[in-house]
Amino acid sequence: MVSSEQRRREAARKKYLRQQERREAARRRARTRTAVIASALAVVLAGGAAVYAVGGIGGDEKDTASKAQESPEPTKAADPCEKPAAGEVKKMSFKKEPKLTVDTDADYTMNLATTCGDIPLELDAKNAPHTVNSFDFLAGEGYFDHTKCHRLTSAGIYVLQCGDPEGTGAGDPGYTIPDENLKSKKLKGGVYPAGTVAMANRYNAQDDSNRDSGGSQFFLVYQDSQLPPDYTPFGAVSKEGMKVLQKIAEAGEQTGMGDGAPNATVVIDKATVEKS
Repeated sequence: MVSSEQRRREAARKKYLRQQERREAARRRARTRTAVIASALAVVLAGGAAVYAVGGIGGDEKDTASKAQESPEPTKAADPCEKPAAGEVKKMSFKKEPKLTVDTDADYTMNLATTCGDIPLELDAKNAPHTVNSFDFLAGEGYFDHTKCHRLTSAGIYVLQCGDPEGTGAGDPGYTIPDENLKSKKLKGGVYPAGTVAMANRYNAQDDSNRDSGGSQFFLVYQDSQLPPDYTPFGAVSKEGMKVLQKIAEAGEQTGMGDGAPNATVVIDKATVEKS
């Protein structure tokens, strides 16, 4: 006959084993989540998408596992944005970079009229003439109209990526533009400060290949981000635009792991560039 003490000990043993199994499962989930974030941020996406060479997310494994065990699975946040304007993305491809006609002594502004609100950008034609010239040309052609901002990152780097008419991270205008302004004093300590507007590209730092591979994709930095100076900074987001970016960032991204499509439906209804 099994005594009550033996039953108590057996129950305690089984409880201990269940706790160990849950903790080990939590550790595996935490390690997997960190690995996925690190690898996703280092992926080279074709056709002008950015190479985000960011290391793994640090932290104490035991503490991370504990938080992973206690925290529920992420849920999709409510969409804070309006429905897109009527219209479709125009399929465009150009054989070569447009002729350089930008006035480097003038001020240029670009307004992204998005479903989440207007995001005005101040463009730096003096230090990034090829980039600003390209955006002036593409905006004038309606290239960005009705396109989705397809990527939001919230771990390691903090950016909203836009400018791909395909919405997949693989689209480009058919030509590339040179890297510019990589020695900007604003990029101190390998940090792209909040409010920076920069080009995505296919540069591979490991073998120094695919320089000058920017196309139409760009990213808006909503929080200081640790990145090497490999991505052309060509403008700054206005204070009004930063409020819109924060709203988009607060809604999160769809994977729950720090890198994916934004929960907010961010569509550029109309992009315009003005010279003053």
